[in-house]
Amino acid sequence: MKTNDSLIYVIFGASGDLTKRKLVPALYSLFIQKLLPESFALLGVSRSPATDDEFRDNMKSAINEFKEIEDTSGVDEFIRKLFYTTIQFDQISTYHSLKKQLDLLRGLLKLGGNTVFYLSTPPNLYGVIPQYLAAVGLQKQEDGWKRLIIEKPFGYDLESALILKDRLLKDWKEDQLFRIDHYLGKETVQNLLVTRFSNGMFEPLWNRNYIHHVEITSAESIGVEKRGGYYDSSGALRDMIQNHLLQVTALTAMEPPSSLEPAAIRNEILKVFQSLRPISRETVKDVAIRGQYLSSTIKGMPIPGYREEKGVNPDSLTETYAALKFYIDNWRWGDVPFYIRTGKRLPTRVTEVVIHFKATPHFLFSGDKYRQSLNQLVIRIQPDEGILLKFGMKIPGAGFEVQTVNMDFHYYELSNQRIPSAYERLIYDSIKGDSTLFARTEEVLEAWKFLKPVIEAWKTEHEVPLFGYPAGTWGPERSDDLIEGNEIGWRYPCKNLSDDGIYCEL
Repeated sequence: MKTNDSLIYVIFGASGDLTKRKLVPALYSLFIQKLLPESFALLGVSRSPATDDEFRDNMKSAINEFKEIEDTSGVDEFIRKLFYTTIQFDQISTYHSLKKQLDLLRGLLKLGGNTVFYLSTPPNLYGVIPQYLAAVGLQKQEDGWKRLIIEKPFGYDLESALILKDRLLKDWKEDQLFRIDHYLGKETVQNLLVTRFSNGMFEPLWNRNYIHHVEITSAESIGVEKRGGYYDSSGALRDMIQNHLLQVTALTAMEPPSSLEPAAIRNEILKVFQSLRPISRETVKDVAIRGQYLSSTIKGMPIPGYREEKGVNPDSLTETYAALKFYIDNWRWGDVPFYIRTGKRLPTRVTEVVIHFKATPHFLFSGDKYRQSLNQLVIRIQPDEGILLKFGMKIPGAGFEVQTVNMDFHYYELSNQRIPSAYERLIYDSIKGDSTLFARTEEVLEAWKFLKPVIEAWKTEHEVPLFGYPAGTWGPERSDDLIEGNEIGWRYPCKNLSDDGIYCEL
């Protein structure tokens, strides 16, 4: 960051939980590392009335409670750069007041026009706030760049995403829009690119000739918590697969980019989405599994079922588990199945990519466990970020009996290296103008287009089953039938502690 740059960071929804837990602690971490411009101000914008000092006190407490970095010596200096204003998001007249407040801060603090607008608001405001900002000229870049950060979800389905796209691009340019997906800010997700394209041993094997199938899992042990009302209108497919897991799929499957420039990387990601084999309505029941967690007892504690959660319709058909089988139709991945699953109230919290390599053409050695497991490369995104390689070794003694062993690396072993949080990395990238890890409009639309048949079938076709699964299990048993031609099915990282050691906390 050039120290002679200046910046105003504007957070809409500044009284909300995301601002307190993630955004302001991440900005403070950048500040204490001198990764923000010397001339910097943060303006919190919300409906709730508060003074500058009240906002500063709240954010000081948030930084200390949800600290991203241990060094808190600069908190007092940082919070002096914080300001607050109240507006009504759906009333254009209050945006004139916001513009005056920004002009006042720029004059008072000798700031230029560079501005980030972060929408930490409900999705129904994603089309409203940018429109009103543009109505008072706050998107214009004559005095400095203007950028708009939008949280997921970008639309509710393909039709609403198209409407939102048109509303945004009416006043804003594509290079001003940053659609944030915190999964892409995780160190191990980014390391997918390095693992693949910096190692001569992996990339030659990363294709249909050597890979049997690819499996991507994002499991959560918690339920819907206090988000029952929101989640019941969303579900696992929209909440996790449409954005997080399809983006991880793209990074796993993309071709080598011509450079590390954002456009080069995002072009290759888009090609993956464009190569997804369409799913027909007739095959949805065969390639997509949905489930909903039921009441259970975990470690002696009674756990309510999804329909018993606060804010959830007692007759809800919303899925809390979704699994999908699909193909990427290009030369690299022709006929290699990809499997995605995500769910709530599963045995543990884990997100990982598993590359299942093909078996040797002839088994020379004994050892049933080895014959079933084959070779796997596991890229763990969270928790215990790292990489695990599973391969066969001879059991000591007479004969040639083989067992599977692990060779692994954990990020925490880099004891002298601090791993920034996802939001810290993405906020920094947005300030620099690096859009590599942000979704482009075309990517979002292609993802919605791909999932449209599944969304419509689950909504309208009653013969598509919704499977129940007890809380604390790995989802519906029916999901095991998705994976064909492999005796071991899904990888269950916490089924047996001896398999992966400290990778599993159960």
